[in-house]
Amino acid sequence: MKLTILGGGGFRVPLVYGALLTDRAEGRVIHVVLHDLDSGRLSAVSRVLAEQAAGVPDAPEVTATTDLDEALRGADFVFSAIRVGGLEGRANDERVALAEGVLGQETVGAGGIAYGLRTVPVAVDIAQRVARLAPDAWVINFTNPAGLVTEAMSRHLGDRVIGICDSPVGLGRRIARVLGVKNPGEAWIDYVGLNHLGWVRGLRVAGRDELPRLLADPDLLGSFEEGKLFGVDWLRSLGAIPNEYLHYYYFNREAVHAYQQAEKTRGAFLRDQQAGFYERVRDPDASALEVWDRTRAEREATYMSENRETAGAGERDADDLSGGYEKVALALMRAIARDERTTLILNVRNQATLSVLDTDAVIEVPCLVDANGAHPVAVAPLPDHATGLVCAVKAVEREVLAAAESGSRTTAVKAFALHPLVDSVNVARRLVDGYTSVHPGLAYLK
Repeated sequence: MKLTILGGGGFRVPLVYGALLTDRAEGRVIHVVLHDLDSGRLSAVSRVLAEQAAGVPDAPEVTATTDLDEALRGADFVFSAIRVGGLEGRANDERVALAEGVLGQETVGAGGIAYGLRTVPVAVDIAQRVARLAPDAWVINFTNPAGLVTEAMSRHLGDRVIGICDSPVGLGRRIARVLGVKNPGEAWIDYVGLNHLGWVRGLRVAGRDELPRLLADPDLLGSFEEGKLFGVDWLRSLGAIPNEYLHYYYFNREAVHAYQQAEKTRGAFLRDQQAGFYERVRDPDASALEVWDRTRAEREATYMSENRETAGAGERDADDLSGGYEKVALALMRAIARDERTTLILNVRNQATLSVLDTDAVIEVPCLVDANGAHPVAVAPLPDHATGLVCAVKAVEREVLAAAESGSRTTAVKAFALHPLVDSVNVARRLVDGYTSVHPGLAYLK
């Protein structure tokens, strides 16, 4: 099989390739095409991959190109992990929002809207090219905001585009670990919501829901990342374990303050850190893989550090530093290519899963995956507080899609103004002014 990785010069690509190296079964990926607009980044990542493959028999062949159409032709799977505007764009998203006293995180709130507005037109172009050049390919989307971008692409690719995220995987793994589940893969995770806006409402092992046992034990509940981040009392009030990104909603004032006080925003930190990585890898005598490993460890250890500082959660556990989205991607490809049926939490079209949303709305839920794609599993309705939040954020996503399609500045203002974390229409107008002044990719808004 041929796998094309869009954003192939991205820092996390070696995670995907490392997962592919573990796959020795028949029908595996044998050719990886890296596509990126930056040839220098492609060269750096190709060096890392070459060192990963050293000594591995029959490692997938790697080629690199800056020609998008060339990369897509003949692909069986297309993995989309692009970042429109680069990390400088992310840093600007954060800076503009924080200047207005609202959150600038890349997928949540004002920052997520800005990122979506400049990413959706590019993602739509990619989807149209895939439909034309590789109509039988499956697209796996990791591009943020993942749910929004997946929905934009689904309008052209239907169910052949599937969004993935490592947050639900990590959350389920942590809950299973503290409950002493020996094989987390055997646990059924009742998770439902939108990307970065979901809740674990149950974790069933051999038919028994073990989550009530966790919620009833304050010591156990406070022993892992989400317990430390949200606090035991709040989790017990909810009767569920929220995705870590809900900290931006439940503790928004504290999160914004922490980001305003930080020496650097997350985007600025990653921009500078990764610039250092790509610069060091230029040294022909340096081990590209060792440089990448050290940089990745620092990146993972500092993930959501402002939120953890606000909550007094301390350092991340070592077990939580391993990522996971690459394993989801590999499991998804295996299930489709070989009909190895499995269950994964994915971003897919709603169909009739959540009655409060229409059939085309992309949601994040457990799915049964086989050769015909991903099929969302029926779930119980959300409680009112979660339903309200999901519907409000989905409405904002729809306004972003409408603005990207029409080029309407007025609609873009509406998208910002309707978001639960933007507290004024006037702030929304200033955000659009601020973002259009720093992002050339938003020049289409008139």
